[in-house]
Amino acid sequence: MSRGIFLIVCRIVLKRIIQTWTACRGRYYRQQSFVQIFFYEDRNFQGLHYECSGDCPELSSHFSRCNSIRVESGAWVVYERPNYMGSQYILTRGEYPDYQRWMGYNDTIRSCRIIRHTTGMHRIRVYERPDFAGQMIEFSEDSPNLSEHFRHPEVHSANVLDGAWVFYEHPNYRGRQHLLERGEYRRHTEWGGMQANVGSLRRVQDF
Repeated sequence: MSRGIFLIVCRIVLKRIIQTWTACRGRYYRQQSFVQIFFYEDRNFQGLHYECSGDCPELSSHFSRCNSIRVESGAWVVYERPNYMGSQYILTRGEYPDYQRWMGYNDTIRSCRIIRHTTGMHRIRVYERPDFAGQMIEFSEDSPNLSEHFRHPEVHSANVLDGAWVFYEHPNYRGRQHLLERGEYRRHTEWGGMQANVGSLRRVQDF
């Protein structure tokens, strides 16, 4: 093999290594160091843990279960299935000693990503019908009970003008969660909802 071809092959291999490392950075540690998020196999931050500082579409190769999480910085959405699918849970800076604290249904976490646009102004418009039809209300603050402002228990479309928001299935920020980032959602299926029920909504803020 000529020197020129060898150098080209080396560059290609190095590029792939960097891409893989950037997509999902993390390592097992037995002692804590400062990163953005830690996943622990056992409750109360016990057992082996995995640190992550970027979007990761597949976590199952790093741990088999997740019973506690510590968020050092940033806002995150973690998913029950790989490739950002399945039930989602929004986590901001703090400690979650068991999966009930993030309203999880089990100890399965298979992917995660950072939530952008968590500072500054927050604005969202919600609509009673698909394609931005029917009654519309614009929110710039959290709403623990959407029925106090919205005559219908269902939201069929939404437009996030600023920031990132979470829709909750029930009032007082309970039930299934759905992250909405900046953009248009013409139907509830576009934010991952199986039904259009929205009982409360909240801004995602990283202080």
